[in-house]
Amino acid sequence: MTPRYVVPFEQLTLADIPRVGGKNAALGELTNRVPAGVVDVPGGFAITVEAFRLHLRENDLESAVYGPLDRLDLRSIETAADETRRIRDRIRHAPLPKAVETEVLAAYAALSARYGGTDADVAVRSSATAEDLPEASFAGQHESYLHVRGPAQLLRVVRECMASLFTHRAVVYRTERGYGHRSVGLSVGVQKMVRSDLGSAGVIFTLDTETGFPDVVVVTAGYGLGESVVKGRIDPDEYWVFKPTLATGARPIVKRELGDKATRLVYSEGSDDVREERVPLAERRRFALDDDEILHLSRVAVEIEKHYTKRAGKPVPMDIEWAKDGESGRLFIVQARPETVHADAKPGALVLHRLRGKGKVLLRGKSVGASIGRGKVRVVRALSELSDFQDGEVLVASSTDPDWEPVLKRAAAVVTDHGGRTCHAAIVSREHGIPCVVGTGQGTQALVTGQTVTVSCAEGTEGRVYDGLLEFDREEVDPATLPVPRVPIMLNVGNPENVFQTARLPSAGVGLVRIEFVISSWIGIHPMALLHREHVSDPVALAEIAARTEAYPSPSEFFVDRLATGVAQIAAAFFPRPIIVRFSDFKTNEYATLRGGAPFEPKEENPMIGFRGASRYYDDRYREAFALECAAIRRVREQMGLRNVFVMIPFCRTLEEGRRVLAEMKRSGLERGKDDLQVYVMCEIPNNVVLAAEFSELFDGFSIGSNDLTQLTLGVDRDSELLAHVFDENDPGVRRLIEQVIRVAHEKGRKVGLCGQAPSDRPEFATFLADLGIDSISVTPDALARVIAAVGPKRSAP
Repeated sequence: MTPRYVVPFEQLTLADIPRVGGKNAALGELTNRVPAGVVDVPGGFAITVEAFRLHLRENDLESAVYGPLDRLDLRSIETAADETRRIRDRIRHAPLPKAVETEVLAAYAALSARYGGTDADVAVRSSATAEDLPEASFAGQHESYLHVRGPAQLLRVVRECMASLFTHRAVVYRTERGYGHRSVGLSVGVQKMVRSDLGSAGVIFTLDTETGFPDVVVVTAGYGLGESVVKGRIDPDEYWVFKPTLATGARPIVKRELGDKATRLVYSEGSDDVREERVPLAERRRFALDDDEILHLSRVAVEIEKHYTKRAGKPVPMDIEWAKDGESGRLFIVQARPETVHADAKPGALVLHRLRGKGKVLLRGKSVGASIGRGKVRVVRALSELSDFQDGEVLVASSTDPDWEPVLKRAAAVVTDHGGRTCHAAIVSREHGIPCVVGTGQGTQALVTGQTVTVSCAEGTEGRVYDGLLEFDREEVDPATLPVPRVPIMLNVGNPENVFQTARLPSAGVGLVRIEFVISSWIGIHPMALLHREHVSDPVALAEIAARTEAYPSPSEFFVDRLATGVAQIAAAFFPRPIIVRFSDFKTNEYATLRGGAPFEPKEENPMIGFRGASRYYDDRYREAFALECAAIRRVREQMGLRNVFVMIPFCRTLEEGRRVLAEMKRSGLERGKDDLQVYVMCEIPNNVVLAAEFSELFDGFSIGSNDLTQLTLGVDRDSELLAHVFDENDPGVRRLIEQVIRVAHEKGRKVGLCGQAPSDRPEFATFLADLGIDSISVTPDALARVIAAVGPKRSAP
């Protein structure tokens, strides 16, 4: 006799959502419809919605469930919570219909036999008919149970899952989104448990969760069962993989962030319980996944996204849960659903938030969203304290779970001690457009109820909590309204953390990537100190070098990886538009401030015109470090496949310096012209202009650095306050040099751009450059719109 109330995953597709809910239908779709061998899904079966409805009917529960819901006043949190608890008690304590029980136990016995024994460990999850849909995720609204073993426990948790359709949070969620309670049914999924308690688990998104940038896969990972990541109990590792070059066989892990991963959920031996344990420090300081595993999961995620996209006839970004079996080492997909925040978002205006000045930073963590919020703090340490929360307060908690959702949406901002960008607090905050800083480590200790703070997620991937109510600006820029300018306008970029949003601006690419920001902020250690720790006597510097490089095979690999991923993020965001990366241009006094840097830097009276730029790269005092910079660029271009990256030499005083630097680059595997590598030189010294024809023989083009060119033409230290009134890029002498280098370079068939500050500050200077026929102008992102307006639109061909 064909089972009526139980269906194996192998017999399900997305067409079965009305029968088995979104989660179970998705597992069936992955099992059946995605090309064979692409996705590894643990076997299992679904208990149908019909079984749930029969359970209500046979136990005469329909009026006892839906009658109170019709009269429920959701504005009274305590009353609503009590009533929904009574409803759940009625459902969980009623016996399953005999027909349902018989089929469930038979299916469980077959699943156990399939995996070589009796009483298999299974995960039991709720799957509602209005769940995991593109328009509403219902994420975390219903219950799941892990490490379920034996018929008695299985039947009990099946009833618990059925009852969870009526949690307070689920009732509120349905009501707010217009889903009738009677129209939503609940199926239960029973799936072979992956022993990720001995391995690792996490979440995958097939887009950047903060900006909606579609060309990356974001993977998060922690040790133990995946609930630790999903519910924000830990700060997981995070990895970004670039899709377009992943498809070519490249290895484009464009960013990796080591999470704390302080605890993990594991099975309690000899019992049915799951317990939390501390992770040893040595494991915490290692990445939970190796590169091959990251790339494999990313390829699987892309294939799942392709399948859903083909089926829907439009892009469908995905939210996927994965688990690694610690016994076999196999990677499994245990859940997949459409992502709901960005799925139907229409391209439109960029909303830019900027703080006016700075304040005292109280906390730092991972930013969710790109906005700013402020208000009075409300520290909440237990669910019972949520009733005190007032609209517009800043909610501060160790972590959040779905029971908190009715309150979360009323917050001006959210701050948590733990969690990553895919945890519950992040998902809900993102859905409601609320700034959220997760993983601060100490928010509930550092902040107190009643104090005023400003929560900023507008400064990159690091979110910050400032003391007091700071003023900020909000600006909307609609890229679609900006005309195509008569001269290509590029951007100056230093911080990789905002680039997925910045790249939406209609620029021609990036004319200047200042890698000093990556070195100072993401690395923080002098490269020569990493290579020659024996010369470092500062114990603090030595301790930091040891701690920050522990997850890497060597200190030099730490430097190369961090620099490469910083550059790669920018290249990926703008791909295939070109980006020009300037090799490091710190002055000696700036390099000396890096951790461990003092022993490697000479003292100079005027570092501005001292040991900087090209002169460092071939000098024994820095040659090895320059090789690391070259190795990072080579990795971005060759391993990650981001061939839109070109390089630029700063402060190249003479032709001989140019030749020596090119020779050093070649020794490090970077050769001008090989694999279409273009090498530019900064034009910021009068000698670059005087010998423009000769420099054109060595390099592919020039980028005018108007700051230094003005300083050296007028003999003015650009940092001098006393002479600030003399410093002027519009001086006739400076303008004449700019005219000259453009003319000579064009005669030699070389391109010329300008990446100095002048056009950003003075749009009329951009007009002057456009009139000269310059090939590109590079400006700060906030100046793009007004510079485009100043230079005027591109004229149509007659």
